[in-house]
Amino acid sequence: MIDGVALKQMKRWCDDRGFFCEVIKFGEETFHEVKQTSYTETLPGVIKAFHWHKKQWDVWFVLKGMAQVVLYDCREESKTKGETQVVVCGEDNPVLISIPPGVAHGYRVLGNSRVGLLYHTSEAYDPKEPDELRIDFDDPQIKFDWNTKNR
Repeated sequence: MIDGVALKQMKRWCDDRGFFCEVIKFGEETFHEVKQTSYTETLPGVIKAFHWHKKQWDVWFVLKGMAQVVLYDCREESKTKGETQVVVCGEDNPVLISIPPGVAHGYRVLGNSRVGLLYHTSEAYDPKEPDELRIDFDDPQIKFDWNTKNR
């Protein structure tokens, strides 16, 4: 696991009406101050990768569909620099992912349904000075193979 990344397996309380689930909660390892919450939907087959932040924490939760989330540690001082971590999450595996600054992240939509991604950020987006640096999805340094391996 990449140093500083935290995962929270989501717990559902179910009854005859449906279920309830706590996403972010003060005091948990995955909690970081929230200054903005956003939601995006991505079409099947799409890869949205990679980007990273200098100051901002991202806390991701895939609400709808399934995604292959890929994390890559870009931090020079990190003991896990250059490591890649993959988390398959969504409706069938509800996981909250806390992503520290300096860790590049992106995802691929799995299956034939849209992915709905709810994400909380520790900084509000400033279009005049965006804290967002991009890396191509097929960057030769990361060398991530996005293809599904049939086994």
